[in-house]
Amino acid sequence: QVQLVESGGGLVQAGGSLRISCAASGSITSSYAIAWFRQAPGKGREFVAYLNWWGGSRSYTDSVKGRFTVSRDNAGSTVHLQMNLLKSEDTAVYYCAASPTALDLYAAAQSPTEYMYWGQGTQVTVSS
Repeated sequence: QVQLVESGGGLVQAGGSLRISCAASGSITSSYAIAWFRQAPGKGREFVAYLNWWGGSRSYTDSVKGRFTVSRDNAGSTVHLQMNLLKSEDTAVYYCAASPTALDLYAAAQSPTEYMYWGQGTQVTVSS
């Protein structure tokens, strides 16, 4: 079992920055992969970013490339999503998700159904 707890959401002005985090606990190993998804009101869950647990591979959805960065603490079990140049369309509940195995960066990694564990989500609101 793996438990995921997100934190760091809040209200920020357009153009600002925010870092959200996902603390992982339980039976997580180096074979795992972590992703961030988001869900805006009335919309489906959207892939945002992906990271292999050992940190070697990352991918991002096109709309956040160059603005968002996913990373993991070297010493711990926390994954961060640094979000810069935020836009109103980034407003959503952000979820982290874990898969027991690494996924294809440009296909499976972007599908919510590939992830076994989910956090409760953290709200990010960007005011224009």
